[in-house]
Amino acid sequence: MQELPKVCVIGAGSSGITVCKSLQDKGIPYDCYEKGSDVGGNWRFKNDNGLSNIYKSLHINTHRDRMEYRDYPMPDWYADYPNHEPIQKYFGDYVDHFGLRKNIKFKNGVAKIEPQDDGTYLVTSEKGEKIFYDAVIVANGHHWSPRWPEPDFPGKFNGKIIHSHDYVDPEHPIQLVGKRVIVLGMGNSAMDISVELSRPGVAKKVFLSSRRGAWVIPNYLFGKPLDKQTELLPPGTPFWLKQFLFGTMLKVGVGKMEDFGLPKPDHKPGEAHPTISQDILVRLGRGDIKYKPVIQEYNGNKVKFADGSEEEIDAIIYCTGYNVKFPFFKPEFISAPENHLPLFHRTFKPDLNNLFFVGLYQPLGAIMPLAEFQGKWLAEYLTGNYSLPTIPEMQKQIQDYEKKMKKRYVTSARHTMQVDYEDFLYYMQKELKAGKKRASKSLQTLPVPSKAKYKQSGKQSRSNGKSEPRKKNALAKV
Repeated sequence: MQELPKVCVIGAGSSGITVCKSLQDKGIPYDCYEKGSDVGGNWRFKNDNGLSNIYKSLHINTHRDRMEYRDYPMPDWYADYPNHEPIQKYFGDYVDHFGLRKNIKFKNGVAKIEPQDDGTYLVTSEKGEKIFYDAVIVANGHHWSPRWPEPDFPGKFNGKIIHSHDYVDPEHPIQLVGKRVIVLGMGNSAMDISVELSRPGVAKKVFLSSRRGAWVIPNYLFGKPLDKQTELLPPGTPFWLKQFLFGTMLKVGVGKMEDFGLPKPDHKPGEAHPTISQDILVRLGRGDIKYKPVIQEYNGNKVKFADGSEEEIDAIIYCTGYNVKFPFFKPEFISAPENHLPLFHRTFKPDLNNLFFVGLYQPLGAIMPLAEFQGKWLAEYLTGNYSLPTIPEMQKQIQDYEKKMKKRYVTSARHTMQVDYEDFLYYMQKELKAGKKRASKSLQTLPVPSKAKYKQSGKQSRSNGKSEPRKKNALAKV
């Protein structure tokens, strides 16, 4: 009987914990490394991992039914769009229900991963442990390394500047009550923060500034959660049809963005990651928030905008997204310049048979059920029940998909990982079925043999599995 490989899982956020469950279900030995003292990642308010941070008023912007794990539904009494507290509790309950804590190394992140000549990885933890693993699953998230405008705006600003990653509430980490504030960006964080600061008695003035316009999508339309209505369209529905239907709904149910003082979007609905807010358009219509084009330059306490207007400003919040980083890998081994990392179904790196990524995408919907399926898929692969296509076939599919996405979406680092929820899940399910058929026609030897266990003990491996030598992009041995 072939021994199963030992796996290192990086991160116990919403993606990492569901991967752990899938590995446990299949009896695959694993360790999960988590920098913080509890699970939840970005959904854990005041996370002590030193990376994750969310604002106090954060709510989910995807309906709970679409966010929940299929193996563990959220309680029926949860609101449609609850805040972070019940969501964090849900993740904790999930871990406890399935008994996953015993394999999670809390307050002990991964410091370094070194690929070995025999295909294994030497993982060094932040506590100094050095352990060999046969495979690595990266679930470290992509909302923790703030992305700043490059190049920065010219001039010098005398006020305070923070990134939305550091924003907690109107008084932390900087005092914004009674201040004149610019919120830079048109994403979901920019909407939430602008709305919060524009409430009576909070900021003195709130300006929303951006380089381009966006389609603002409400949580509710015609009295129903909007994202629940998309479930009526079957997977594989042509994009042009979805775009037409969605555009018509926005035109009838919301109206023109220009009517609220926003610039006309330079793209059609569905050609950029959605900006979701139930409140921003009302606040703009009331004059509580005023839109300004992108910042042109700083001049002490004044900020000049692209339309030539100037405003005295006390603070600026950059809601400009995040960089995708893997600090435990050497950049020449794995990196994502401009957030671009080509992957087969955003999971497999074609030239490495034992390195995987989970949750590394920006879906039109929630990450959690997609990550749950990725975990099940990887468990089938590691137990020999699923076989990958050939490397050329995977590379071609990646190229075709990226070409399709570039044709559809506005060029931006934000869209390098874009996926459509229903279609992405559907095609992953389809590929899993195809791969199971391929595996059934083979000898079903494990794609990743068990070696690490014996290297750790100093014994020679007795595994019957065979694997290809590490590919050309491997680093030299330690």
